[in-house]
Amino acid sequence: MKEIKLRAKEEHRILKGHCWIFSNELEQIDKTIEPGSIVRVLDSRGAVLGAGFFNPHSLIAVRLITRGEEAPPKDFIFENIDAAVSWRKQYGIRKYGRMCYGEADALPGLVIDRYGDYLVIEILTAGMEKLKEEILAAAQKIFKPQGIVFKNDSAFRALEGLGNAPHTVGQIPREVEIEENKAKYLVPLYGGQKTGFYFDQRDNRAFLKPYFKDRIVMDLYSYSGSFGINAALNGAAAVWGCDSSAGAVEYAQKNVELNDVQEICQYRRDDAERLLSANMRGELPQKPDMILLDPPAFVKNRKALPQAVNLYVKLNKMALEGLEKGGLLATSTCSHHITREIFTDIIKTAAAKAGRRVALIELRGQAKDHPILLGMPETEYLHFALLEAR
Repeated sequence: MKEIKLRAKEEHRILKGHCWIFSNELEQIDKTIEPGSIVRVLDSRGAVLGAGFFNPHSLIAVRLITRGEEAPPKDFIFENIDAAVSWRKQYGIRKYGRMCYGEADALPGLVIDRYGDYLVIEILTAGMEKLKEEILAAAQKIFKPQGIVFKNDSAFRALEGLGNAPHTVGQIPREVEIEENKAKYLVPLYGGQKTGFYFDQRDNRAFLKPYFKDRIVMDLYSYSGSFGINAALNGAAAVWGCDSSAGAVEYAQKNVELNDVQEICQYRRDDAERLLSANMRGELPQKPDMILLDPPAFVKNRKALPQAVNLYVKLNKMALEGLEKGGLLATSTCSHHITREIFTDIIKTAAAKAGRRVALIELRGQAKDHPILLGMPETEYLHFALLEAR
């Protein structure tokens, strides 16, 4: 195993639990080492910090797998996936959910989502790509799936010098049916967003159940309708929502029919900002008294953060301005560049700009199958708040 050495005083973040070492923190970049190779990491004095995947062509040069003198065992892929699955079982996450969440499960660059008898796997790093056969063997032994989709369409793969050709194993249907919080959803295994479904909002959807009763709900950036259908099944008087993607709206409508809530819930292709503006002017057929606002990750990198924050403030301001007294806003962000502090500042700024008194009912985060690794803030990316306009 080759060795990589840090510059002086660059080990502090690693000693506090972070798993990434950036290229500018290394004494030198050895470009003769094949991308994805496992290397031993030393501090500037020569003490061993751990071992991890090395990529000389990536800004994130090393992703730690183990710490201290111990090298990764030969079967660490199987052992770590098995441990990740066992950890989730204690929280009741068995048939549907995220079974592996990268660094938080000591498997940097590996995501595994389970949809019953099928798996969708994302490999995001050169190190995991080199171990693809081991990942496949472990997944087949642990889950015994009927089929596996290696999605391979993430932009992160390009940063690691990887291609984006999808790969499937077994017979893969176009869509599968899953169940969550007593609601049913059809999930596309091929063309959907991310891995097909947003398991990370599971606990927040369950949390909102008692707040839907008798409300008129506007569901924005709805994707396949998981929030809005949850509302319809839990006492909402009416639910109508939109997404800019025709494919997303198609699945939202399918899920409306699957849950037999056609009389309550409807979706169409539209622009969320346009609907918020129309609501502020009183131009919509019904005035919502609850708005679900779950926009995409506008922050693709740290450079885009200020512009994204302004957009999040604008959307939340418009939503709050359009609510009557007692109206509720459930709002989210989903980028690790937006910290909890930045998120709370966004909603405070939006409330001030809207000229509204706003009460924070609860501040929440991502579901338990997306565990947050202390020492690595990048594993905490989802922030959620329920607000009441007063």
